[in-house]
Amino acid sequence: MAIRNLSNLRAPKKANENKKRVGRGMGSGMGKTSTRGHKGQGSRSGSSLMRGFEGGQMPLHRRLPKRGFTNIFRVEYTVLGLDRVAELVAEHGAIEFTLEKIVELNLLRRKNGLIKVLNNGEISSAVTIHAHKFSKSAKEAIEKAGGKAIVIGEAAAA
Repeated sequence: MAIRNLSNLRAPKKANENKKRVGRGMGSGMGKTSTRGHKGQGSRSGSSLMRGFEGGQMPLHRRLPKRGFTNIFRVEYTVLGLDRVAELVAEHGAIEFTLEKIVELNLLRRKNGLIKVLNNGEISSAVTIHAHKFSKSAKEAIEKAGGKAIVIGEAAAA
């Protein structure tokens, strides 16, 4: 294949074709019925069908069973396990995990996301962790190791 440059650039196929102009007489190739066909629902003026209309057949969205419930008030937390915290302390030697530090370590996907610390592992070093929620056992494990579990948002209110 030849190298592309300004001298051999071409528009994509059909890029330069004019759009279909309906209702412009017999010479246009779309005369008489203006591509609407003879009779029927779509041939009449003012005809507009709802999305998913299947010609009167029961539409797919009504044939499928409706199940479940989506709670619009659900609060999603990003989980941070104590085993991961222990790994990070071994790697980076971080003693305090603030929200900024957690975002910097890519443990939180969204900057305005919420974090919950869970007790799924052992922690031996004294670490201060700032999070939006802690499980009871995680809080106990952190304090037992000599660290602090600081709840974000609670400190500002107090």
